[in-house]
Amino acid sequence: MSLAILLGLFAFCVIIGLPVAFGLGVAALATFWYEGLPLVVAFQRLVSGVNVFSLLAIPFFIFAGELMFHGGIAMRLVKFASAAVGSVRGGLGVVNVFSSMLFGGISGSAVADVSALGSILIPVMKEKGYDEDYAVNVTVTSSIAGILIPPSHNMILFAVAAGGGISISSLFVAGIVPGVLMCVCLALAAYLVAVKRGYPSEPFPGWTVLGISFITALPGLFTAVIIVGGVLTGIFTVTESGAFGTIYAALVTLIVYRSLTWDAFVTSVTRAVRTTSMVMILIACASAFGYMLTFNQVPTRIVGFVTSISDNPIAIMLMINAMLLLLGMIMDMAALILICTPIFLPLIKLLGIDPLQFGMILMMNLGLGLCTPPVGSCLFVGCAIGKVKMEKVVKTIWPFYLAIFAALMLVTFVPEVSLTLPGLLAK
Repeated sequence: MSLAILLGLFAFCVIIGLPVAFGLGVAALATFWYEGLPLVVAFQRLVSGVNVFSLLAIPFFIFAGELMFHGGIAMRLVKFASAAVGSVRGGLGVVNVFSSMLFGGISGSAVADVSALGSILIPVMKEKGYDEDYAVNVTVTSSIAGILIPPSHNMILFAVAAGGGISISSLFVAGIVPGVLMCVCLALAAYLVAVKRGYPSEPFPGWTVLGISFITALPGLFTAVIIVGGVLTGIFTVTESGAFGTIYAALVTLIVYRSLTWDAFVTSVTRAVRTTSMVMILIACASAFGYMLTFNQVPTRIVGFVTSISDNPIAIMLMINAMLLLLGMIMDMAALILICTPIFLPLIKLLGIDPLQFGMILMMNLGLGLCTPPVGSCLFVGCAIGKVKMEKVVKTIWPFYLAIFAALMLVTFVPEVSLTLPGLLAK
């Protein structure tokens, strides 16, 4: 009965439109009360959920992303990408993917990627004769690169949800190859669709323009080098790297590019505070909710249920992927990371799969959920920027879904995709 109250009340809160964080909190508190546990324990769980030092990196990463968005770094990255790969057939689609790979590796946020690059590229693609659904499809699906390519605050959430036994720096490194692989698959899909629809190619601007655009974009790209390189070399902790990255982003946009106005700075601060508040409330409530899941032995039940169906690791991994994909379609990504990690991680360890690999599988599945109806936040933002109905976009987005799925299967069944770089750096 306790588990029915926990899950049933949470589902009811989501159905009536209550924010996911509050739904988690209400369901957890109600279950605490039903079990006769002191409510002070529930509030202790809420506080302990956010009382983790590494979580301080999240507001820094979010703020750095906002500064780079409003400070003009995104535009310079797009110009560099356009000069580099814009000359292929349907080049702006490939430029879109390449830009997402570069900007996602700096901002670490899929929604920020759609907002920043979508507002630049979608109007330009429509002016150049690209269909609006194609422009939105490429922008939305390629935004997942920000989840995988470091730095990614979702990786920090995964490490915290896993109980702190997973190195955040190893997670950062493990995401590089899967992120690039997924972008290659998406670029191929963008090219094939562009050829089928007969989209034009842009003339190659010349090596001089390419070199100038690279030099112009280099100060912005160096932000990721500071954040990731500082962590990997041991110079910074993850939190310290986030702080230094934020300071560097502010200096670049203010002194080097001179494009950060006072209004843009205020907007960046406001958006960063709002986003951080949402994330921290979600983490706190998910911590109490996760405690009640463990109290009701849900992880153990899941392991028993799945292994009773099949003991074949391939079949079990396919089932886990299917469950994560379905959950990603109906719930927020951050909440699912915090809830699903402690549930599935024991099963993953039982199968002998490295937690780093599972982290990449989790990120790609839930990232795909950001691009799917009914609650895909990236899909909503992309459709709003492109001023196109979601129904039209969903009808033609399937080649890009297939590209992400192909990359997901490689990450799932070829461990070396995720583990080679961390293994090399560990030596």
